[in-house]
Amino acid sequence: MSLVIDAAPVPLKTDAFGVVHVGESRVTLDTIVSAYRQGSTAEEIAEQYPTVALSDIHAAISFYLRRRDEVEAYLEERSRQREAVRCENERRFPPNGIRERLSARHDSKR
Repeated sequence: MSLVIDAAPVPLKTDAFGVVHVGESRVTLDTIVSAYRQGSTAEEIAEQYPTVALSDIHAAISFYLRRRDEVEAYLEERSRQREAVRCENERRFPPNGIRERLSARHDSKR
């Protein structure tokens, strides 16, 4: 009996916004890589994100390790996008004095 070796497709998919998800879940590649870089094992990640199959987590980590430069560039771009969204939200909805505004709104409804 011989072992059939085939290349399984990488369980990653990109959504309409360019965000990469792992397997059939909503968990992002960013999340898996971040947990891995913080020292979590694939099994620990699977415990924390039970919607992702352990084999998909292993495959995502393997993809990251084989294409580290590309994934790091992707993660940097995602970080820039998150920062831009955060800045825009703070510009539109300034966080200064939010506690006071919420307290005043709550008090006015009494």
